[in-house]
Amino acid sequence: MSRFSKVLAGIGVACLAFGASVVFGAAQDGSSRLTGIKLSGDEPIQIESDRLEVHDKDRQAIFTGNVSVVQGKTLLKSGRMIVYYSDGEGSVATGSSDIERLEVDGKVYVKSESQVATGDRGTFDMKTEVLVLTGDEVVLTEGDNIIVGCKLTVQMKSGKARFDGCENAQNKRRIIMQIDPKNRDN
Repeated sequence: MSRFSKVLAGIGVACLAFGASVVFGAAQDGSSRLTGIKLSGDEPIQIESDRLEVHDKDRQAIFTGNVSVVQGKTLLKSGRMIVYYSDGEGSVATGSSDIERLEVDGKVYVKSESQVATGDRGTFDMKTEVLVLTGDEVVLTEGDNIIVGCKLTVQMKSGKARFDGCENAQNKRRIIMQIDPKNRDN
């Protein structure tokens, strides 16, 4: 699997599969109810944006304006995506350099077959394999099941996910979760 495939898989699978399985739970027999998320490392990745700037010296590629990343049935949309490349060999311009981290912002939207996650900003660190989705309202849905908070943190190595409420000078909001029992066997 290429480094960029891991990033997309990190955002799509981590945010949706790990986050939703922790949040929405598992079926009574212990198996995961989330069957819609499947990414294949050999599937091509298509990236579209209004603009691409490559800063080889700074080891960055910046996609801006209606950014859309598709791999298989997973879709990531945002206003901007910055790919930070690690120091070392390889060219940023050709994508042959290793990715260190990825940052997305501007109405982040991640969709798979059955789950959708939205927020204002997202980061994925390749070394620690930690995904963080933040915003005034981070929403994770699967059918009629919904969880809302301000920060979703997923540790991909362990599969642990944590949803945090909102806390700022004006107010404090707690996590809101709605589970529809009719969707339990889906």
